Amino acid sequence: MEQYIIKGGNPLVGEVEIAGAKNAALAILAAAIMTDETVTIDNIPDVNDINVLLEAMSGIGARIQRLDRHSVKINGSNVHDFSIEYDYIKKIRASYYLLGALLGKYRRAEVALPGGCNIGSRPIDQHLKGFRALGAEVEIEHGKIVAEAEQLCGTHMYFDVVSVGATINVMMAASMAEGTTILENVAKEPHVVDVANFLNSMGANIRGAGTDVIKIKGVSRLHGTSYSIIPDQIEAGTFMFAAAATKGDITVMNVIPKHLEATAAKLLEIGCEIEEFDDAVRVVAKGRLKHTQVKTLPYPGFPTDMQPQMGVVLALCEGTSTITESIFENRFKYLDELARMGAVSKIEGNSATIEGVPRFSGARVSAPDLRAGAALCIAGLAAEGITIVDDIVYIQRGYERFEEKLRSLGAMIEKVSSDKEIQKFKLKVG
Repeated sequence: MEQYIIKGGNPLVGEVEIAGAKNAALAILAAAIMTDETVTIDNIPDVNDINVLLEAMSGIGARIQRLDRHSVKINGSNVHDFSIEYDYIKKIRASYYLLGALLGKYRRAEVALPGGCNIGSRPIDQHLKGFRALGAEVEIEHGKIVAEAEQLCGTHMYFDVVSVGATINVMMAASMAEGTTILENVAKEPHVVDVANFLNSMGANIRGAGTDVIKIKGVSRLHGTSYSIIPDQIEAGTFMFAAAATKGDITVMNVIPKHLEATAAKLLEIGCEIEEFDDAVRVVAKGRLKHTQVKTLPYPGFPTDMQPQMGVVLALCEGTSTITESIFENRFKYLDELARMGAVSKIEGNSATIEGVPRFSGARVSAPDLRAGAALCIAGLAAEGITIVDDIVYIQRGYERFEEKLRSLGAMIEKVSSDKEIQKFKLKVG
C-alpha cells in the first residue's frame, strides 16, 4: 500500500498551477455520450476518478481517445449497452451521471447504486424524483437503478433539498426531453454552470444555471463540440489552506477568483493576507492566526469539501473555533486522526469545537476520505518531525500530482510503499 511520508516545518512558498475541476469533468465526460458526433474535452485532471469513469464509458461502447494527459476525444455513436456495472460505481460515485446521460439520449439506463467516499449519507432520491417527473419509470432491482421511458416530457420540478448531483443529472436528461422543463431550488455550484455551458455548446438550450431556477427547452439532438473545463476550486482552496497552516506564501495559478470567495473570506478573517489577480490568488500567512466560526453551506457558502482543510488550520489558530457541518454527517473523522498529532477537539452532533494548539507533532495517520486525506497531509507539513499518511488512494482520486506540486513549493514529501523507502527518506531528511 502506498503512503505519503512528510517531514514538516517548512513554510510552503511559490506558485502552483491548478488542474481542471474533477467534479465538473466527471459530469461533462458522461454528458459527452449524448451525441453521435465526436466531442473534444480538455483541461481534464489526470486523477483516478476520471480514469475509472472513462473505463466505464469505454465498457458500454463509447470510443475514447486520450490525446494527452489533459485532453480526450469521445464518440458515443457506438454505445450499445446501457448498464453500468457495480465495479465502476463502487470506485466512484459520479458514475451515476451516466444515468441522466443515457436516459436523455437512449431513454434507458441501468446503473448500480453508488459508492464513493464514506463521508455520510448521500441519498439519490432527488435524482429519481426528477427522472420520474420527466416521465421515466424508475425501479431499484438487484442493486441497480433501472430507468426507462418511451418518451421524456418537460416538467416543472422543485427539489426538496439542494443537490449538485441531482441538479446535473436531471438537467442532462431534460436537455433531450420534449418541451420545457423548469427546475427550482437547484444547486448553484460552478460545476453545475460548467455542465450547462458544455451542454449548450452541444446545442442544448439551458438558461439560468448558477441561479435558483434553471429553464431547459428540450432539443431532439445534440452535436459535437470542443470544450475546456473550469479550474478546480477545491484543489485551489487546499493549497490556499496549506499556505495558512505552514506560515507560507503561495500563489494559486489558473483559477477563477470568484469561485474562491468563501474560502478567501475565511482566510482573511483568521489573519491571512490575500491578493487577487485576474486568474490567480496569493495567500500569505505570518505569525499565529486567529480563531473563527465556520458553517458549511451549498455554494456560494463555505464548501463542505474545504471543511477538513479549514479544520486543520483552525487547530493551529489561537483560541477556540467551531465548525458546523450542514451537508455530510461523517465529515469529522479526520479530527480523530488529527488528535494523534496533538490537536484538541470535541464533536457534538454536526458541530466540532476546536481548541487551537501552538504546533502539531508528526505521527502516523490514516486518510478517511479524499479531502480529509489532503487535510492530514497539510497537517503533516505544518508539524514538527515525521508524519506518515496511510490510505492515500483516496487522495489520488482527486488531486493530480499532489506530492510533486507540494515539493515544488518546498515541501518534504514522498510517496513510499515499503519500510525500506521510509528509512531512506528519514536518512535523507536527517
